[in-house]
Formats: sequence, C-alpha cells, structure tokens
Amino acid sequence: MPVNLTPSAIAMINGGDVNLKPLVQVVDIKQIGSAQERYRLLISDSVSTQHAMLATQLNDRVKNGFVKKGSVIQLIDYICSEVQKRKIIVVLNLETIIPDCEIIGNPKLFIDMTAQKALPNGNSIQSAGFGYNNPSAQNYGNNMQSFQPPLSAQKQGSTVHSFRPPLTSQNHGNNMQSFQSTLSARNHGNNVQSFQPTVQPPYRPPPSYRNHGAIMKNEAPARIIPIAALNPYQGRWAIKARVTAKGDLRRYNNARGDGKVFSFDLLDSNGGEIRLTCFNAVVDRFYDVIEVGRVYLISKGSLKPAQKNFNHLNNEWEIFLEATSTVDLCPDEDGSIPQQQFSFKSISEIENAENNAILDVIGIVISVSPSVPILRKNGQKLQEIVDSGVFPVLAVKAGKVSDFSGKSLGTISSTQLFINPDIPEAHGLKDWFDGGGHIAASLSISRDIMPGGSKNEIRKTVSQIKFEGLGRSDRPDWVTVSARITFVKTDTFCYTACPLMIGDRQCNKKVIRSGNSRWQCDRCNQEFDECDYRYLLQVQVQDHTGLTWVTAFQEAGEEILGYPAKELYLMKYELQDDTRFADIIRGRLFHQYLFRLKIKEEMYGDEQRVKMTVVKADKVNYSSESRYLLDFISKYPRY
Repeated sequence: MPVNLTPSAIAMINGGDVNLKPLVQVVDIKQIGSAQERYRLLISDSVSTQHAMLATQLNDRVKNGFVKKGSVIQLIDYICSEVQKRKIIVVLNLETIIPDCEIIGNPKLFIDMTAQKALPNGNSIQSAGFGYNNPSAQNYGNNMQSFQPPLSAQKQGSTVHSFRPPLTSQNHGNNMQSFQSTLSARNHGNNVQSFQPTVQPPYRPPPSYRNHGAIMKNEAPARIIPIAALNPYQGRWAIKARVTAKGDLRRYNNARGDGKVFSFDLLDSNGGEIRLTCFNAVVDRFYDVIEVGRVYLISKGSLKPAQKNFNHLNNEWEIFLEATSTVDLCPDEDGSIPQQQFSFKSISEIENAENNAILDVIGIVISVSPSVPILRKNGQKLQEIVDSGVFPVLAVKAGKVSDFSGKSLGTISSTQLFINPDIPEAHGLKDWFDGGGHIAASLSISRDIMPGGSKNEIRKTVSQIKFEGLGRSDRPDWVTVSARITFVKTDTFCYTACPLMIGDRQCNKKVIRSGNSRWQCDRCNQEFDECDYRYLLQVQVQDHTGLTWVTAFQEAGEEILGYPAKELYLMKYELQDDTRFADIIRGRLFHQYLFRLKIKEEMYGDEQRVKMTVVKADKVNYSSESRYLLDFISKYPRY
C-alpha cells in the first residue's frame, strides 16, 4: 500500500522541532559499541536522510525484528544533539508502523545549508557574509567576486550590477575597476571586478569589558532530557529522576592525600539509569541531601565513561557532580517515575552465570540460616518473618554471583533487599506458592542449602586436604572436618578493631593508640574512646590422620572459646589474671568439633600457602555423628 512519509521531517527535526512525531523510514541499521550494545540508524523522509541513535531501552525492538532496514516507524520521543560537530537524532521512543517496506524515494544525506560555510571554488573566493550563499556568484578565469547580503547582484550577459554605499574608486595601473552606488561594473578581458574593499582593514584589538558592568548570561533553566539521551558533548542539560540506591560514605588515601567519596543511582520515567559520584567538598554539599526514594532535578555535571568493574547499571556513562552542580528536591511526587526497576533472572540461570556477574532475582524464602551472621537490617527482619512461620517474597536488586559452596548469590555495597515488594512479579510468585508451589520438587544449585548444615556436606580428613590438593584451584574448597583442638596460640588471639559503622557494616579495621589514651582508625580517619575486640585465633586441630593449623575469626572464635574476645583481652592484659585465662584455654583442648572450613591458596610474601579458615565450629552431637559413621560404614566396599 502507498506510504506517505512526513515531508521535510529531517529538516524540521534539525531545526529543533521535537513535537512533530513524524513518520520516517529506516534505510540502514548498524550495531556499534563494544562495552555496551547500541544501534545506529539511518532514517529518511523520502528526500533527506539523517543518522539517529537508538536509546538502549529500545534495543529489543531491533533484536525482535520490529525495527529493521525498510521499516516505517513513527518517532514518539526524540531529541537532536550535536556530537563532534555533527547533528544526530537520539530516538527515545518509537512505534513501528510497517515492519517491512521497500525503500521510498531516492533520499540523500541531509546538509544543513544555514550552517555550512562557503568553500573555495578553483581560484574564485566567494564570501556570503553572515553565512548566506549567493547562487549568482560565478567564477570566470581569474576573476575574484565577493557578495554580501542583503544587497543583490544579478548577472546580465557579461555585466554584473552591484549596489553599494556611494563611494567610487578606480585603479588604472592594473586595469582594476570598482564601481559602487548605482554604477555598473563590466568585465573586459582580464579585468578584475570587486564588490567590496580589497584592502584589508587595520587590526583592531578585541573590546575590553573591564569596568563596563556585568555581562548578561543565559540564565534560562536547562531543558529536562531523558537519562538515555545524555552524552559528554552536551552543554546545558538537566535530568529529573528518582534515587533508587545510595552508597556508603567511603574514605580513601592515595598519593594526592586523603579524600572521601559516595555514589547514588538514579532512575527516570523512561527507564534510564545512571550513577552519580561525589568527591570531597561536593560530598559535604549533597550527602545529607540525597534520600533514597525521593525525586530530584539535577544539572551541571561531568559525564565520564562508567567503570564497569564497579558500576553494574545499564549505561555507558556516569556523572561526576562538581562545585557548580545543582541538586534540587522535587516536592511533588512524580508517579511517572517508578520506585525501582528490576530485570529479574530465574534462579536456574544463576547456575550458568559467570562468577561476579550482577543479577536481579526474586523468589520465596523458605528458610534462613541462623548460623550465619546477618549484617543487613532487612536480613534480620527476614529471619524474624520466617521464624514466625510465614514464607515471604524476597526481591534482590544487584546481587553478585559467586562460587561459594557451588553457586550462590551474595551482596555488595549497592545490593538492595525488598521483602514482599508491591510489584506484579511478587504477587504472581506468591499466588503460585500458595496454590501448590510449596510442594513442587526443586533442585538446589548450591552444595549446601544451609551453610554449616549436614545436608550435602563434603567430609574430608586432615590428610585428604593435603593429598587431594584442596584449595589450590582458582576457587576455594568448602569441606567439613571432624577433629579435636590440640593447641591454641594465645600471644595474639585477638586484635583491637574500629567500632564505627560504614553504612550498615562495621569497619572492623585494626586501630592503634593515638597517644592520648584514645583509639585511632586510619581507614575512617577518626578517633574514639572505646574500641572493639575481635578474635584472630590460630588453632591446631588433629584427627586420626594428621594435624593442621586453622584460623578462626570473630564468630568462630567465640564458638571455640565460649567467651567474647573483649572479656578475655581484659582478663589477660588489664586484670592480668593469667591463671584463669590459662584455665579457659586448657578447658577447650581435646574437645571434638565439626569444623566447616574454607580452603584457599594465598600469597604470603613470595610464597604461596594454603590457608584454612574456620567458617563455623559446632560441638559434635555424638548421636548424629554415630548415624553418619554407620551410614559411611554401610557404603564402604567389602572384600
């Protein structure tokens, strides 16, 4: 059927019309970018063509075949930006009218004539003054012609008429004639005609505005644009978006001195996401202003390539706020901007996901391990809900895939946990679970459903750890060993730690006396009266095959010794009650434990050593252990 594209659409878009909603045709499409997948289009209005960039949220239109070469589309939302002195259309939203169509017309690449400067032609120099082109100017031999609007020059045979101010000059030496006012200029042989002064005016220094008062600046507010349309070549811009995540305030020290930094993530009504980062003095301005869930109007910042090692958002840029940046709270709630944006993956996809990949996952929580310390407030709330007999829906935003005990999903600083979120995916999942999903068979992709539990645990002896070379691969090995404690080092059994909270986590870095009876943390760069005490316990364990050294940190140390680290530290160093201290240590010797170990090879100086860390230490339940041994014996081959 006949298709009528919007006439002069390309020219009008280049002229600044963003409300046209034109019908155009895709005459070419090309995938660009290596770090982030993007598509560049060549669109046509049947007469002119122009390059356009597709916003990343529209990539699926190309992948699913809705936008391809020949497609007739309607541009719904778009802007025209100048990138490297070329104008390019950024398409933010579109509708496919005809998926497949023959190329309409014979379109040519659009050239903005109002911005194009006249170029030399042979030996002729044409000047259009103020950027206008004059088609009546032609080159004859070595003639030099110059035109300047709004005056007109018309060619009649060999005569050119020019109208100028009433001045007349004649040059008889080189037979060069210049006629102005109402006189006509004629060309005879090699005469040179000039329609403006040929003598270069004397140099004039640029005007000085010193002491002449203030210079007017363009103080009009910047136009709000979608996040997907941001690029480093824009001058003035503004974005309106909701804060979906706010990072911890971190301190650092490098060759240029001490500093502090924090970041937060934004989401706009078009689904665009971007991270903003503040340093030092800018942190003081905005850290207390930014609140998760609020909508802000932000302008004036520097766009730089996103560091994908730390930034998981679907955007190739991130914004660095500066001293001139503005962050204004929008008091009225904007319902067009969602509270959060998810891209959920099924739990089965985690098994094939690369290590350290960042994923969004949603599921029903059926159990929470009480043996693992929960540092996040939502984690503590989650455990209370499950303990009450309710199975909540948990949505994980930006979880990190790891090889902990097979495959697992961990948290990073930007990870967010949402319990029973009010989203369609959560409602559908809850309906499925309550309607019979709770009895459906499932397969665990982790070695242990509950860390430290007995299900699917891998039992090893001390000698097997060495002979099987555990811990020497790229990934750590997780095993359980039944052994007895034979020796505990007491000279450095704990250390003084920083008690300050960084976000929702404790710093825990080693602190030292600052000389005035106060404690100082180099990481937080702060002093305080009281510090924390944390175990760093070196323990020798032994079974019937051999003995080895293991390291137990805070939680595992308390499970082994049965006392908080602070109490034993004060007993040994403040009260100097060595007798009682020694009795406590001797009372733990030769007790049998089930040690849950993480085994990994690490570098110490120039030497590689296998380090074994106690994740959990449980006293042996002899009834359960007897059942395990009987089951093991029944499976042992008989000869």
